[in-house]
Amino acid sequence: MSYVTEFSAAPSASAEAHFLARLSVETDCADVHAAMRMGEKDFVLLHVVGSEAGFARKHIPGAEHLPWGAMTAERMAEWPEGTLFVVYCAGPHCNGADRAALRLARLGLPVKIMIGGLTGWADEGYAFAGEESMSACV
Repeated sequence: MSYVTEFSAAPSASAEAHFLARLSVETDCADVHAAMRMGEKDFVLLHVVGSEAGFARKHIPGAEHLPWGAMTAERMAEWPEGTLFVVYCAGPHCNGADRAALRLARLGLPVKIMIGGLTGWADEGYAFAGEESMSACV
């Protein structure tokens, strides 16, 4: 018996519920890129870490810079009720997107994390906006 089969696969209904739950709180770089490319950006993309200068150097096109620590009910009320926020950070080694998503959820706002962040975006070969599109995010 391998490590793969040591534990039985979940029943289909359990697996369906699990993956549906994940997809309700996550999206990925390819889906975000496709939505923007097709003119279907029905969400606000937020770069939630780093300084304004770091954002100016390198970010995902169409993103707005709003560090998770600055997310307040007053600030988020600038968007219409029901706006979906998609948050991202530097990548899998950064928990800024998790912090932002938690803060937005606690404010009662719809939110998804773009898994992979800047690292995932680069891995997919997508272009960056900013002054230094090939440098690391701060």
